[in-house]
Amino acid sequence: MRYAYSSNSIMHPQADEKVSDSSTDSRHALNEETASDPTRLAIDNDPVYSYKEQRKIIHRVDRRLIITCGIIYCFSLIDRGNLGNASIAGMTDDLSLDVGFRYSTIVLVFFPTYVLFQPPATLLSRKLGPRKFLASITLLWGTLEIGFGFANKWTDMIGLRIALGVLEAGLYPSVVYLLATWYSRYDVGKRYCAFYVIGCLALAFGGVLAYGLMQMNGLHGLRGWRWIFIMEGVFTCICSFFAYFLLVDFPDKADQSWRFLNTDERDFIIRRINKDRDDAIPEKFTLARFLRPALDIKIWILAFISFLIITVTTSISVFLPIILRNGMGFTIAESQCLIAPPYCFAAILMITSAYLGDRYHVRGPILVFNSLVALIGLPVMGFASSSGARYFGVFLVTAGTNANIPVALAYQANNVRGQWKRALTSALFVGCGGIGGISGGTIFRAQDAPRYIPGISAAIACNCLVVVCVMGLSGWYMYANKQADKGKRVNEGSESFRYTL
Repeated sequence: MRYAYSSNSIMHPQADEKVSDSSTDSRHALNEETASDPTRLAIDNDPVYSYKEQRKIIHRVDRRLIITCGIIYCFSLIDRGNLGNASIAGMTDDLSLDVGFRYSTIVLVFFPTYVLFQPPATLLSRKLGPRKFLASITLLWGTLEIGFGFANKWTDMIGLRIALGVLEAGLYPSVVYLLATWYSRYDVGKRYCAFYVIGCLALAFGGVLAYGLMQMNGLHGLRGWRWIFIMEGVFTCICSFFAYFLLVDFPDKADQSWRFLNTDERDFIIRRINKDRDDAIPEKFTLARFLRPALDIKIWILAFISFLIITVTTSISVFLPIILRNGMGFTIAESQCLIAPPYCFAAILMITSAYLGDRYHVRGPILVFNSLVALIGLPVMGFASSSGARYFGVFLVTAGTNANIPVALAYQANNVRGQWKRALTSALFVGCGGIGGISGGTIFRAQDAPRYIPGISAAIACNCLVVVCVMGLSGWYMYANKQADKGKRVNEGSESFRYTL
């Protein structure tokens, strides 16, 4: 069904001229899940497109936006996380990284610039548009990654890692913000999950890729670990060229993206977001408007949750090859390849968590459950007597902590309103996650092998704190919603807005 309407009536198209009656029934014949959910019914009841047509448009957005952003993020994780693979492939010996805290220092120096440059990078993405901005920084850090393969001293690696932090700072918060602007609150959980699952391919198969690139050892007189950096940098540069054409801008400029949505389809996306939370069109930027939400304690608690989760996930991703090699006694080849199965298991838990979260409109209980899974795995990983049992613990820890990342992203996205508050919240959420990356780079130390008890203990503490913070925050959200139902408060500046527990 189509209705003629003026270009300035995005929210209220005029039903002056009906073009077709054939899809009237289909527009109202929503599936059983939709019909039983009043919130979903209001969002999906569009005056221009039938339900089936709406899903086609949204799935087209999925294919362009989620897949492209996920592949870029995949290369980002490969490029920042390949130190462990390069380390056991000969980099430690060549650059004398086993002296003192050299390896941990190289891991850590990435994060200060990564954290500091995230808020301005998010603003640049909004101002310049994500297509140009994200494609450009991807090309730059891919070029820099090639330079890692020609480092001759461990201090060279420090400078390169600092610069890599500056360039990669713009990706994650910009994508988190971009996805939140495109989807309604109970569509975004599965999209964050799909984005992160694609990224986790890097964590799952980065070791396998590194092992394959190691076989280039001796080619043109270069050691295998150098080829890991060089070839992965080349792959990232190639990715950036495709990203320039395939990435899309924010919804209000969607019709300007290459072979994407037309103006009617763009208007549908904007109507849908406005029906969900009424913030599809960005307000005029002022520094005060951008920074004022920092006074809201809730977004700092969300950021602290991000810090706790990323502390554990970073420590596992960076040190897992070394833990498998030095802590559990596996060979180099086995350590490279045994990284993949735990991340595949994590993907299953992620997908399940995202489906249940969107289906039942909950985030907090799922965060608590996944943290409990990790809390079961950590003692097994640290204290079990056999390597096989400890490796099983790795499965639980990797799954529980990584599955919490897309759920936590959806938790914060669901509970803020307004373009600039969303931008600041995304930057703080990801920035504190970056600080978690710093702490995660320190908790597993070489001198603690083979049990790594201090690292295990720190990870247990982080997951316990996640449970406490989520329960406290969701308790406040429940209270605020009850007060709003009674007309005693207004949530996030909107009488109709309700927090997601």
